[in-house]
Amino acid sequence: MSDPWVALPAGADPVRRSRELRRAHAVFTTEGRVGPPVRTVVAESWRRCARARVSPECAARVELPDAELAEYREQHPLARVMPVVRDLVGAFASDGEHLLAVCDAGGRLMWVEGHAATRRRADGLGFVPGSRWAESAMGTNAPGTAMALDRPVQVFGAEHFSRWVHPWTCAAAPVHDPRSGRLLGAVDITGGDGLAHPHSLAFVQAVARAAESQLALLAPEPAVAVDGLRVLGRDEAVFAHGGRRVRLGRRHSEILLLLACRPEGMTGDELLVRLYEDETVSPVTLRAEMSRLRALLGPGVLLSRPYRLASPVTTDHAYVAEQLALGAVSAALSAYAGPLLPSSTAPEIARLRRRLADRLRAALVARGDAGLLGDWAYSPWGEGDLEVWRALAHALPADRRGPALARARALDAELGTAAG
Repeated sequence: MSDPWVALPAGADPVRRSRELRRAHAVFTTEGRVGPPVRTVVAESWRRCARARVSPECAARVELPDAELAEYREQHPLARVMPVVRDLVGAFASDGEHLLAVCDAGGRLMWVEGHAATRRRADGLGFVPGSRWAESAMGTNAPGTAMALDRPVQVFGAEHFSRWVHPWTCAAAPVHDPRSGRLLGAVDITGGDGLAHPHSLAFVQAVARAAESQLALLAPEPAVAVDGLRVLGRDEAVFAHGGRRVRLGRRHSEILLLLACRPEGMTGDELLVRLYEDETVSPVTLRAEMSRLRALLGPGVLLSRPYRLASPVTTDHAYVAEQLALGAVSAALSAYAGPLLPSSTAPEIARLRRRLADRLRAALVARGDAGLLGDWAYSPWGEGDLEVWRALAHALPADRRGPALARARALDAELGTAAG
């Protein structure tokens, strides 16, 4: 198979493939073994589901009742691009007996539209507006897994972790804020075996890109007045300088952030300690990285002896910290696009990441606002946060706290088992 994200190889028999996947799914859910013909992306998702104690018999829960859903959808950024999404997908969904679904970053379906008969079948599955289809809730599925991986993915038949979803095929692509890079949600096309084709994955990816382009047109990015570095919720930082934008590799992202946090600069030895877990890394390695970074940024940006930036650089990390210091918890959460350089293992980056996340979590719990707590709990980085789920359950009215309380209890049991 040339594309590991496409469910069926060219010329494959979907009926035979479906039988093979059902057998593989049964083996995994009973014995924990997985192998061919299960794709690597699906096998890894199944393992995540097993670690999260998702049941292969799981059913979707509605977490946003109709009364709350209407207001939530109206305020969501993706509401502004739904006309474009409908224009692109509407006829395709109706003619092919498919469904168009759009979810938020927490995996909650906001819109489910399309062929009437297909939608009635999906209603029985719980694939309805207000229900949650995050991978940690419903197992392997296109919108949930696309957001877990932050890339387009197609899921066919018994590749779904929940047995109830085996008759379906879906393809989904994440949608990001074009200015901040923050994950906003995903666009999904769901239907029968006819969707198990490379074209459906390419199509839904094109729809997601069109949605991002429309968001950019509706809210054009202002001219860059000062230098800026974006490091939250992304493995590769984006540096803006003098109207020019540069995407940095992981190590260069770490170096630039550390220098932005220390305007007075750092010696090579100080940088080595903060960057590398391995104490045997040679200063020559660091000098080579600095030379490449200097060439990438252009003349006059990175200075030496000590290593420092020629002018102060603002960061989204510092902005969130400043808002927290001012007590502006809502503004801090809105600007928090995710953990700081999440894949970085540099000691100082890991410390900065933990410190900011812990400060924001503590502020949210202390504030006790159900809306803010829910935004954190239903984010990819908050799904396993037991303290926040407990606080959310406590903050919600008694008639609405059931799902949050159930999630808190499940996490409590999971963490207790792991500790045992």
